[in-house]
Amino acid sequence: MTLDKYTLHKDRGTGTWRLEREGSDEAIKVFETKAQALSGLEEAMGPNGGSVRIRKEDNTIQEERTYPRSKDPKSSPG
Repeated sequence: MTLDKYTLHKDRGTGTWRLEREGSDEAIKVFETKAQALSGLEEAMGPNGGSVRIRKEDNTIQEERTYPRSKDPKSSPG
């Protein structure tokens, strides 16, 4: 089964944090702070969850998470 892929990044124009589905520029959810975004990721991604690439303010990759954890591919490193 293929997981949906998402990216969480800071919008430099508005200063907000945007959760977007890979391949789309449309935000699924916009958060005021990164802390709010991290605590609301699982709910924002919905019941099917997925893999989210979390970026730092400078747009480099900080980490990647899978929600729910039970869908984390066991064969991948990390």
